[in-house]
Amino acid sequence: MQTVYPQIVTSADMLKSTIQLEQLIEKLKKNNTKVAAITNSMLYGVLPFWHTLIKNDIQPVIGLTIKVQLDNGPVSLVVYAENNKGYENILKISSAMETRELDLLPKKWLSAYREGLIAVYKADSLLSKDNLIELMAIFKPSCLFIGIERPSGKPTEEENLVRETAEELDISLTVYHECRYVDKEDAFAFEVLHAMDQSVKMTDFQRKKPKPDAHVLSYEEWNEWFADVPDWISNTKTMLERCMVVFDKKKHIMPKYPLPVDGNAKDYLVSLCKEGLKERVPLYTQAYLDRLQYEIDVISQMQYEDYFLIVQDFMKYAKRSNILTGPGRGSSASSLVAYTLYITDVDPLQYGLLFERFLNPERITMPDIDIDFADSKRMEVVRYVAEKYGQNHVSQIITFGTLSAKAAAREVARVFGFEASTMNAISSFIPSKLGITLKEAYDQSPKLREFIQTEDMRKKWFEVALKLEGLPRNASTHAAGIVLSPQPLVNTVPIQKGHDEIYLTQWPMKEVEEKGLLKMDFLGLRNLTIIERILKSIHGKKSSISLKDIPLNDEQTFSLLQKGDTTGVFQLESAGMRNALKQIRPTRFEDIVAVNALYRPGPMDSIPLYAKRKLGQAPITYEHPVLEPILRETYGIIVYQEQIMQIASKMAGFTFGEADLLRRAVSKKNREVLEKERHHFVQKAKQLGHEDQAATSVYDLIVRFADYGFPKSHAVAYSVISYQMAYLKAHYPLEFYGALLSTAIGNQEKINQLVIEMKQRGIAVLPPSIFKSQSSFSVENNGIRFGLQAIKGISYPFTQKLLQQRHKRPAKWEDIFDMASDLSAVFFTRKNIEPLVKAGALDEFGVERSTLLATIDAAVKYAELVSPTEETDLFEGDSSPFGKSKYIKMDPLPIMSKLEFEKEVLGQYFSEHPTVSKKKMDNNIQHIWDIQQSSKDSYVKVIGMVEDIRRIRTKKGEAMAFVTVQDDTGTVSITLFPDDFAKFNTLLKEQAILFIEGKKETRNGRVQIIAKNISTC
Repeated sequence: MQTVYPQIVTSADMLKSTIQLEQLIEKLKKNNTKVAAITNSMLYGVLPFWHTLIKNDIQPVIGLTIKVQLDNGPVSLVVYAENNKGYENILKISSAMETRELDLLPKKWLSAYREGLIAVYKADSLLSKDNLIELMAIFKPSCLFIGIERPSGKPTEEENLVRETAEELDISLTVYHECRYVDKEDAFAFEVLHAMDQSVKMTDFQRKKPKPDAHVLSYEEWNEWFADVPDWISNTKTMLERCMVVFDKKKHIMPKYPLPVDGNAKDYLVSLCKEGLKERVPLYTQAYLDRLQYEIDVISQMQYEDYFLIVQDFMKYAKRSNILTGPGRGSSASSLVAYTLYITDVDPLQYGLLFERFLNPERITMPDIDIDFADSKRMEVVRYVAEKYGQNHVSQIITFGTLSAKAAAREVARVFGFEASTMNAISSFIPSKLGITLKEAYDQSPKLREFIQTEDMRKKWFEVALKLEGLPRNASTHAAGIVLSPQPLVNTVPIQKGHDEIYLTQWPMKEVEEKGLLKMDFLGLRNLTIIERILKSIHGKKSSISLKDIPLNDEQTFSLLQKGDTTGVFQLESAGMRNALKQIRPTRFEDIVAVNALYRPGPMDSIPLYAKRKLGQAPITYEHPVLEPILRETYGIIVYQEQIMQIASKMAGFTFGEADLLRRAVSKKNREVLEKERHHFVQKAKQLGHEDQAATSVYDLIVRFADYGFPKSHAVAYSVISYQMAYLKAHYPLEFYGALLSTAIGNQEKINQLVIEMKQRGIAVLPPSIFKSQSSFSVENNGIRFGLQAIKGISYPFTQKLLQQRHKRPAKWEDIFDMASDLSAVFFTRKNIEPLVKAGALDEFGVERSTLLATIDAAVKYAELVSPTEETDLFEGDSSPFGKSKYIKMDPLPIMSKLEFEKEVLGQYFSEHPTVSKKKMDNNIQHIWDIQQSSKDSYVKVIGMVEDIRRIRTKKGEAMAFVTVQDDTGTVSITLFPDDFAKFNTLLKEQAILFIEGKKETRNGRVQIIAKNISTC
């Protein structure tokens, strides 16, 4: 006898179930299940459920639990898709409910979407005959059922009444049993999950406890619980077996571009491309015309003309709206069509980029053009697309976050009522390793094992955390993905409310793509926002520069790159990358492209050889003469995927399409595939006259580098941004640092790093000022003024109010009381003013900071008296009727107190670093900056303030430490091995100022000092 399951709620219904598909399918197979229905409250998880059951020869049924507003009040229903029409209507019902303010579906909407649906009305103590009569008017008799639940297998008091009502109205009865966890033993874990969903602790949970016995019933339990009503089981089975949804094979749903002229998409595309070619390559050769025609033929063959027209249209919008876009991303930079349409800014023929790496005529796939926009303006373009094609046709894509090991441990601990200190300890016991599981943490962490084993409650906590780990926890919006459909999205995927009035799909990217919808990536790139800020600042000085006019052979830029002076430069600012630049010493744009491609695990091993060959310190060799013209630009080293394709074409006569398939195949390192492709490659090479041994040798080279090669198209496009930023840093350092600092607000470590670097370059860092500072950092004469928003504790509304009032005034505020009356009591509060005083932003009043701090409350009272609200009053601009208050004079702050206040609100010692006076006492002390910049490893002496201490144990169990110290020029890591740690451990305290001697070493581009002697200053 086969079992059926009418109501399964999976963990995709966030925090409503612990059922995961892998565990569920084992149970269903064990119970000889014929058919099972998913009945979540949203359509999350529907496709994985459907595919998993189909794969295991179980009939899946797509259902949805909904609330409907009937005339007589709201009712709960489960609706099932009897056929594909019903499935389409379930998509619409779920979308309608999730895009409304209320989670109730209007009765008229249910009536409109009833076709193809079967409805089950759950009988409970609130059973209403009137509601059933309303539903009978909506659904045919064969499509409406009453579901009866038997908690723990026992009939309820209302069951007889329900049976009588059903008989009177001639409505068939079915079994109703919601499964929310797989086994009985999971009941407690589900209670904890339910408590998490309700944001309560278990001790507060009794009144909200979920119903018991919500597990997946066994065959025996089904028969035991409903033995007296076999017709209910029969009705349930028959009802579910009627529900047959068949998904078509994947087909692309390509939207149409609204043509501005008569004709077809191909003709319009050709005309735009030819026009763009004349503009972008005025002196084009026949090679450009041939390449353009070839690309258009492939695009037309794949029927992707509309796709390119859609992309060029929103790119055109971005450009006319002064929204900075990236020069390209990924393989799309390989397309001349994209270049002529101004989608990319990389000429593929100039850099030898292959179109087949983007669109391969021998491997039909959806085109994938990813676009970078300045992150501050990305949503402007998304909104434009939604307005042009219709709000119901455009959506962002959902992503789901799951309970990681640490999150599960902490969440369950909170529900158990553990103290905050205990939860923090638990987090520290779990290794900070990406993707680590609780089981792995238990195996690797002695402290975690010890913690668990000391109490039964802790054992129970860990058991539950193990069961809840990996469950979906929250939904968010994909950072880039946008879906565009020619028909309303609800015909294909369910949607819900999103941000910025743009809908959000209920299904994540993989499931959206499975349905054939066009997915595009609109990426927000912070570096483009930085470039925008730099250009705006330059133009503000009545100077002008255009990115397209930046020369790619600028000596000043290459000098900066050769020194590794690339803090803030896109892709090039890590310590390892700076070290690579110093080795390679770029002298041409192609060197930057190569560095961007090589600096990854695996290929980076070739950086020293690339550098030596470039600098003439090692001979350039080739595996075969055929390879020389292909690998000449990279000094005989395979760096790019395109080079592999070119080698296969030149050596074995592969088309570039075949070569791309070869590259993809061998990169997977499947032995059978490798041997098959080896035979194919060698045979074709021999047909071109190459020796067997030579062909085999070159094939082995391809295999070795196939998964190391990087797309040259992507490397070129991103290197354009790298070079542009390096150029701007070299020629416009003030504007560069100002923009970089402004985008770093909130990242104090980054701001400190930039300020130190600026000081070393002789750029003045000006203190915050209520008279001169802007909201962000700003260029002022030959320096950069601290922005008000960079002061910790200063809110954005307060900053805007201060700037607004300052702009209105004909003269500066005379004193703190004048400022108080102007800002009004609404904004002039201790919370807002104290950080300004501590930062030195009120120093221009000529009053000690101690006096200002002591006077704030008096000034607040003055504001409350003179200007209690923002409303205009009778005495606006004239506070004389109230008399002028006076400062409460105090002695000056001790220097360290003043500096600590600055550190508190600015994240750094601004007036003077505490180590400066100590360093003046010894001429042999070196600046940390100088040590960092020196290429020599030597014995050094520094004075630094302790910022961070990380104590660890070696494999032998011996204690050692890594200590970060700072002076006024930078930070450096101090390593204390066990013997030295034992000597100096007592001196290691945060904010202690220490004299340190030791040996400077550089490893992987990072400088450290191996301490030999430490003392206090």
